[in-house]
Amino acid sequence: MGEAERGDAAPRQAVTYFCSHEHRSVITLAIEATPPDSWDCPKCGLPASLDSDNPPPAPKIEPYKTHLAYVKERRSDQEAQVILDEALQLLRSRRKSGDIIF
Repeated sequence: MGEAERGDAAPRQAVTYFCSHEHRSVITLAIEATPPDSWDCPKCGLPASLDSDNPPPAPKIEPYKTHLAYVKERRSDQEAQVILDEALQLLRSRRKSGDIIF
């Protein structure tokens, strides 16, 4: 199909974004569209901006935390020891009474 069958193409503008890895991404938008301030770089995934001299910095990536690390943030060692002692006492009392514990 040619342009005659589809109609005229909408007017477009080319917008260039720059990331901190010095990648240059040219995005084509409609003339009426307002270009966003930032765009994800299609090459590396970092944020890119319209300013070639001051591209946005890479976002800070937090390391993976285990469940235990999150628990330790909420509880002190003394609190954990009290909870453990209570759980052990309950478990031992249930065993003495003949409950089947898996």
